[in-house]
Amino acid sequence: MSTIDKNLTSFINIANDSDFSIHNLPYGIFSETEDGKRRAGVAIGDQVLDLSVLETEGLLSLAGGSYFDKPTLNAFIDSGRDNWTQARQTIQLLLSTDSDALRDNQDLQEKALFKQTDVIMHLPVQVPGFTDFYSSKEHATNVGTMFRDPSNALLPNWTEMPVGYNGRASTVIVSGTDVVRPSGQLKPNAHDRPIFSACKRLDFELETAFVVGKGNTIGQPIAVDKASDHIFGMVLLNDWSARDIQKWEYVPLGPFNAKTFASEVSPWIVTMDALAPFKTSCPTQEPKPLAYLNEKDINNSFDINLSVELLPENAESATVVCETNFKYMYWSMAQQLTHHTITGCKVEVGDMMGSGTISGAAPDSYGSMLEIAWNATKPVTLSSGETRSFIEDGDTVIMKGYSEKDGIRVGFGEVRGKVLPALSFDFDK
Repeated sequence: MSTIDKNLTSFINIANDSDFSIHNLPYGIFSETEDGKRRAGVAIGDQVLDLSVLETEGLLSLAGGSYFDKPTLNAFIDSGRDNWTQARQTIQLLLSTDSDALRDNQDLQEKALFKQTDVIMHLPVQVPGFTDFYSSKEHATNVGTMFRDPSNALLPNWTEMPVGYNGRASTVIVSGTDVVRPSGQLKPNAHDRPIFSACKRLDFELETAFVVGKGNTIGQPIAVDKASDHIFGMVLLNDWSARDIQKWEYVPLGPFNAKTFASEVSPWIVTMDALAPFKTSCPTQEPKPLAYLNEKDINNSFDINLSVELLPENAESATVVCETNFKYMYWSMAQQLTHHTITGCKVEVGDMMGSGTISGAAPDSYGSMLEIAWNATKPVTLSSGETRSFIEDGDTVIMKGYSEKDGIRVGFGEVRGKVLPALSFDFDK
C-alpha cells in the first residue's frame, strides 16, 4: 500500500477541504467556451492546469509523442503505465513548492492555469463500452426483499459471481448535463395491458465507475491478480433509473430502456495511484469465490466516503439523503473485470464499468431513493419541507466522494444533474 508524503506541498493556494490536493491531480478534458478547443488538464485546488501548454513548453514530455492537446484522454491512457507514472511525477514536481519552473514563471502560469469556474468540462474519455454491475450486498438484499420473498432476497448466483449487464456507452454523459425524464411502457395494474407514459418513479443510483486503462485480446481473459494493471482510475457515477419502466421490462432479460437514457459521470478521473494510500479490504466473501475470482491481495477495495444531496428547484439549500462508503462493496473491481472477460470478452481503453448502487447497512446509507423511501412507503422530508419518494421535475441530484487520511484529502468533485420534464408525444401525426 502506498504511503502519503506529507512533506509534498504546492505553491498553489489550496483550501484544506479541497478535493484536489497535490496528492490527487485527477485528469479531465476542458475548454474555455462550449465550442472551444478541448484539451487535457489536471485539477489543482480551484484551478485547472493545462497539460497541453506544459507539453508545448517542453516541461511534460512522454514516450510515444504528444497526448494532451486532444479532445479525449484515450491516447494518453493507451500509452501505458510507464507514461502514467512519469506524467504524475512530473506534474507533481512542477506544482510543488520546491520547483521554480512554474512557480516563478508568471507568464507560463497565465497561459497554463485557469479557474475551474471559468472553464467547461467535457467527458474525459471516448467510452467504447459501458457495463454496470450489481455488487452491493446490502442494495441487492434490499431490492430482493422489496420485490421477492425476503427469505429469497439474494438469488443463488449473486454470491458466486459479480452480476452485471451491458449498458449504453452512447448515453454516458458528463456532470452538469440536464436529464430529460424518460417515457416508455408502464404497467400500473397487474391485470391490465401496459400504458405509454412518462416515468413516474425516476431514481438515482449512487455508484462509482472505473475506467479501463489497458485492453485485452478477444478470447484472452484478464487474470484477477493482473486486473489492477488494466484499471486507470475512477469517477463518480449517477446511473439514472426509471423504476416503473424497469419493473415491467426486466423479465426475462434484465434492464433495458429503464437504464439507457442517462448514465452521468463526474468530469475528473481520479487515478488509482492517487487512491492507493486509501486501499482497504472488501467484506468477507462467503462462500469463498471460485479459483479464477480468488484474489491474493486482501486490500482489494478503497475507503471512499460518498454522499447524495437532493436540491429541489427554487429551494435555498440541498438535503443530504445518503452517506455511505465504497468499501462496503462485496465484489472488487478486479473481480468484476476478470469475470467480465472470463469468457473471452474484449474490453477496450476508455470502457467504463459501473460498480452498481453502493448501499450500507443503515437506512441513511442506502444509495437509491427506491431504498431510502422504501418503495415509496416512507417518503423523505427535505430541508425545504417538501417530501420525496422519487425524483421530481426540477430536482437536482448531487453526488460527492472523497478519501481522507492523515490530513490528506483526495476527492472526485461532484456529479450533478437536473431533471427536465418528459417530452410530449403526438402519435396521431
